Amino acid sequence: MPTRVMAPAFLFMPLRPKSPCTWPGCRALTDSGRCEQHRSETRRELDARRGSAHARGYGAKWQKASKAFLRAHPLCQCPECKEGQLQTTLATVVDHVTPHRGDMGLFWDSNNWQSMSKTCHDRKTAREDGGFGRGVGVGRISGG
Repeated sequence: MPTRVMAPAFLFMPLRPKSPCTWPGCRALTDSGRCEQHRSETRRELDARRGSAHARGYGAKWQKASKAFLRAHPLCQCPECKEGQLQTTLATVVDHVTPHRGDMGLFWDSNNWQSMSKTCHDRKTAREDGGFGRGVGVGRISGG
């Protein structure tokens, strides 16, 4: 029977101790920031403030237009990919180059659109918004 080798205990220890949730009055311990309950609550509040996707312009008309745009531009157009010139990545999202922030003229201006992969779009959103709505303009979430 082979001998089992046990890994040293320090390999399984957390890197740092847990800290209290940053929600006022909450004593739940978490790895960082808010506990799961308050993260969910914060997300629900943000979603309620920003309205539904349909209310922000992303209804059936947008679905049809964005699918047509992706058919015409199937590769990611972000600066890191340049539509296959630097990296060949399939686009799945139509991004607003300049965030429209509710301006429907800018929203529907196809010269303000670029096809992007989800990964590249998420990276751009994090860069513009300081991390998916946090940091730069706290609570502001880009329109696409």
